[in-house]
Amino acid sequence: MTLRHLEIFVTVCDTMNMTKSAESLYMSQSAVSQAIAELEKFYDVRLFERLSRKLYLTQAGEKLLGYSRHMIRMNADIENEMKSLRESGSIRLGASVTVGATVLPKLVSEFRRTNLYTDVEVFEDNTYHIQKRLLMDKADIGLVEGEITSPDILCIPFMDDELVLICGNCHRFAGLCEINPLELEKENFIIREQGSGTRKTFEDAMKAHQLSWKASWTCNNADTIKAAVIAGLGVSVISRRAVEKEAESGELVIKPVEGIRFFRQFKIAYHKNKYLTGQIKSFIDFVHQFCTNIV
Repeated sequence: MTLRHLEIFVTVCDTMNMTKSAESLYMSQSAVSQAIAELEKFYDVRLFERLSRKLYLTQAGEKLLGYSRHMIRMNADIENEMKSLRESGSIRLGASVTVGATVLPKLVSEFRRTNLYTDVEVFEDNTYHIQKRLLMDKADIGLVEGEITSPDILCIPFMDDELVLICGNCHRFAGLCEINPLELEKENFIIREQGSGTRKTFEDAMKAHQLSWKASWTCNNADTIKAAVIAGLGVSVISRRAVEKEAESGELVIKPVEGIRFFRQFKIAYHKNKYLTGQIKSFIDFVHQFCTNIV
């Protein structure tokens, strides 16, 4: 069994088609099939079920796929480390939307200023998709606000965050000192999409207080939410960090809800089998140091 066998195996898993895999690898289909057969013989397990001319990954295949991705990436990391004579390299960083909008720009800017030879490639999406990228080794680390559900992902909190109820300055809530929780059931909510940490925190708090709510608008970014609330189309619950400017200008109004607080933590996430290069370790340390200075 060689690293090439694992590379072929991963490609077949990604396409679930021997012909397409052979084309992408510039190999013959018979050579790809032979490599898979050699793997199955080596481990004495069946990696794929072949039903009606379609491939289906077995339980053993799923297990091998996780190890294979990390062995391939680890091999690439080793090569990068061995070729590097100074602190250079790259970090593939996944960031969930709120972290990306409120913390990441200044954080990455400061990190690059003191780590000139380290490239940071950023991908922004909700927590669910960042978790998928970590599991598929398409990201080295993630900075997320939502719940990580996979036991294969390790999480380290690095910052506290609070969500707040916001409304437009002409909304009926604007003149109230505090909002009765039952009043929330009468409102149209402009809310983040499924898989978002912001939405999960809001849903959990409402469920804990046995409150129902109605989504009139679902979107995947804070700017759209703020614009819709300013236009009087509904209310929302969003990170306080994301609305500081609008609240200060008076476009949006932050209102406390009687007996309800929406708290969560921002977290550093990475695969438990991930090989942490010197650059990644430096970045993780930098995140902790940087965020202790943020109020």
